[in-house]
Amino acid sequence: MAQKEDKQNQQRGSADYVKNPHLEGMKEDFLYHINLGTKTNNLPEMFGDVKFVCLGGSSSRMKAFIELIAGELGMKDPKSEYPNICEGTDRYVMYKVGPVLSVNHGMGVPSTAIVLHEIIKLLHHARCKDVTVIRIGTSGGIGVEPGTVVISKQAVDPITFKPTFEQVILGKTVVRNCELDTGLAQELLECSKEFSQFKTVIGNTVCTLDFYEGQARLDGAFCYYTEKDKMDYLKKVKEAGVCNMEMESTVFASMCKLSGLRGAVVCVALLNRLNGDQIDSPHEVLDDYQHRPQLLVASYIKKQLQTKAKHN
Repeated sequence: MAQKEDKQNQQRGSADYVKNPHLEGMKEDFLYHINLGTKTNNLPEMFGDVKFVCLGGSSSRMKAFIELIAGELGMKDPKSEYPNICEGTDRYVMYKVGPVLSVNHGMGVPSTAIVLHEIIKLLHHARCKDVTVIRIGTSGGIGVEPGTVVISKQAVDPITFKPTFEQVILGKTVVRNCELDTGLAQELLECSKEFSQFKTVIGNTVCTLDFYEGQARLDGAFCYYTEKDKMDYLKKVKEAGVCNMEMESTVFASMCKLSGLRGAVVCVALLNRLNGDQIDSPHEVLDDYQHRPQLLVASYIKKQLQTKAKHN
């Protein structure tokens, strides 16, 4: 099934992000969770210039990111409030500065999948081309020090450690390819060299369906395994080339793969899971950690836009 979907993706071309013939017969496509529609809004006028979509779990972090990127691109207005384009809904937030869209995806696979469906359709209806999508987030490190930025080489499942994502459709399990764009990952790694104040590594990322038991924590409401069981599993995770764990990367990567979008995942490690389960660093330290992947991605976007401007 994954090979068939990949082949269809290659045949349709990278600018045709949606793969749904049913959309063509709809009088209007209303993107309910982001409160935008093909009749309600002029999507090509509003979003046709978008080249980068950056997503993260927290609404406040994505507001901070749009302020950061506005400054990097010289578009910052001290009086601007950067209005939430999705203000008609309380599910997600969306901000835009120039060719950059900043959106929160909530926590976990379901929330991320919902907003990605609608963002991909938005890009389609707005007739956007050559778009790069980057998830900016937080994670638990596996054998890396707190504050380390991890660029995902591959997003892998927590059982086989392979780049696959299982989606149940019509009562059947469909296995989808979730390989990330390795070239984009390397470009981000190269860009990270300008930031000596923090370490950046590239490695695999395990995506789980839960923060507690799914990530082998001992501090949830329920736990039916020992500390030895936990450590044995985390050692297997590390041996598979994994540098961090989070809860969105496989669905993110699979949807980028299906749509033909270049995708990357850049997350900071808030702790080293081999040393404990609880995130207990001071608030100001965590704020600094969470700012690090934003700095890297903002710098990357700025460099890409500068390079493109020189060639035009």
